[in-house]
Amino acid sequence: MRSSLPKLLLCAALGFSSIAVGLMPARTVSAYPKPSIYPISWDLKFTHAAPKRIVVTTPGTNVPLAYWYMTFTVTNLSEQEQLFLPTFEMVTSDGKVIRSEKRVPSAVFDEIKKRERKSGLLPLEKVSGRLLLGEDQARDGVAIWPEPSTRMGTFDLYVGGLSGEAVFVKDGEVVTIKDWTKTSEDDRKKLNTLHKTLHLTYQIPGDEIRPEEDVIVSKGEESVMR
Repeated sequence: MRSSLPKLLLCAALGFSSIAVGLMPARTVSAYPKPSIYPISWDLKFTHAAPKRIVVTTPGTNVPLAYWYMTFTVTNLSEQEQLFLPTFEMVTSDGKVIRSEKRVPSAVFDEIKKRERKSGLLPLEKVSGRLLLGEDQARDGVAIWPEPSTRMGTFDLYVGGLSGEAVFVKDGEVVTIKDWTKTSEDDRKKLNTLHKTLHLTYQIPGDEIRPEEDVIVSKGEESVMR
């Protein structure tokens, strides 16, 4: 009995120690920055259609190639004119990032304009620039991507340049810069800038047999910091 008493006391001590460790607060992890729920900067009104697929045989080649495109309308309803410099990125299910207008011949836009029958439709380089105030100054544009795969599955689109809201992040923490004149060049290089960005998700549940007939399903949209 005497020899077992120290063992019992040791087990009890270890048990209380485990409980104490379990009750210690876990190390907090900073949440990823999210857009403000209140307006803190200018935002442009942005409406869009669902992405569509088009196959085009461009001049100089006999091989038809497939492209995806999304038409949109952008309107400046803020308090002053804004410089509209949009970015459109497609992210495939395997993580490949494709910037719009890369390796897209001008003939593809011409075919899209014929299909959509919008006389005011502009390519992305012409819809960009100074955007005046008012509904009557709205611009119709289109973003175009070369098709990454005949079986698209689920993919995401990210549209930037629609808002002036941005945050600075350093080592995973949001940093507030009160006086840029007191910020060294080295410190500035360590900052990452995240901008308010529109995130769209789509799913195409079909296969590569007749991709032009596949249904395109919207899986939601939200604003994120990216």
